[in-house]
Amino acid sequence: MSNIKKHLVKLAVGIENNFDALALAWRIRLKLNDPLQLITFRSYGTAKTFYVKGRLLKDKKIRKPTDKDTVFNNLLSMYKRFESDEVPHALLNVHFQGTVYPVTTDNEGYFMVEISSESAIPGNDMWLQVGVELVEAPESFSGSVKEIASVLIPPGDAEYGIISDIDDTIVKTNATDFLAMSRTTFLHNSLTRLPFAGVAAFYKSLQLGRNGKRNNPFFYVSSSPWNLYDLLTDFLQLNEIVEGPLLLRDYGLSENSENDNHQSHKVLEIQKILTTYPHLNFVLIGDSGQEDPKIYGEVVRQFPDRILAIYIRDVQVADREKIAVEISQSLVGSRVEMVIVDNTVEAAEHAAKMGLIFTQAIPEIVVDKKQDKGEISGKEALI
Repeated sequence: MSNIKKHLVKLAVGIENNFDALALAWRIRLKLNDPLQLITFRSYGTAKTFYVKGRLLKDKKIRKPTDKDTVFNNLLSMYKRFESDEVPHALLNVHFQGTVYPVTTDNEGYFMVEISSESAIPGNDMWLQVGVELVEAPESFSGSVKEIASVLIPPGDAEYGIISDIDDTIVKTNATDFLAMSRTTFLHNSLTRLPFAGVAAFYKSLQLGRNGKRNNPFFYVSSSPWNLYDLLTDFLQLNEIVEGPLLLRDYGLSENSENDNHQSHKVLEIQKILTTYPHLNFVLIGDSGQEDPKIYGEVVRQFPDRILAIYIRDVQVADREKIAVEISQSLVGSRVEMVIVDNTVEAAEHAAKMGLIFTQAIPEIVVDKKQDKGEISGKEALI
């Protein structure tokens, strides 16, 4: 980044911080004390070290979505998500195994604390539950503001991990078309956004692996903003797609913004995951619409013995497909295959040949694909 650009970014950050501080001061002076909302993000770690992350905001009362919501309802909810009022410099206590870990929110209301323990062993479902409580805030609040944070701790006998993109990989977003992407993002909700056909069954088969324990961990790395966290977690749950930490981006101004673009964000997050679990190999899943082939190719170069397979969904844009094919060919000597597929069944068939999933899982993925595409009903699937 040039010195001029650095100076401009620093100036803009200062203006934003001053504006946020002024807005907070006026809210306090006018006693505009709306309820506060404590949001915890799914995170991950090991049995000895993990982190808890979240955000403290003014509660905008975003309503739960329904399939009858109008375009106006969806647009209003999305406006509330992005027009967030952060609560900076608030004191939180994170409670774990009888120990209190204090943490303070930053200028954007985010907080993160790392916890070390000799016995952070999760239950049978791989998830550890940690309590978070608001203690002090720069504005008054009533009642108890508490939340539970979920932390993924993969078991030692997991076969491999899976790192997946979100947009145009599991949910139809049309990221290569700005207007189409904007319509999907702002005018739809978690009930009306559409998953790619068969993705839920395919991901369940990867989580199951071949040891039958359903303990292969999933991680979702995306350039979507944290403002969409609730929408994306609702989408995963509603479509019965395997749960996992969502590693999103902060779109706010930052003096380190040159290191926070789409590609660098995803590479950095994937590096952290692979470094956290040095004895675990991974499957990478993405699409050809943006930079996933290039990002995953870089990951293979950095971790040549850690990637088992790469699946890239072809978004049917010729120049993007050409780039993906070229990167796939460049990886031939690395012994890691980047498979470019038109649909989920093709990826599943390759995964079965690789010994990543059971061949017997493919018919279920085919049925799931047909259901998602509306070709058969739920009743027909049971026959």
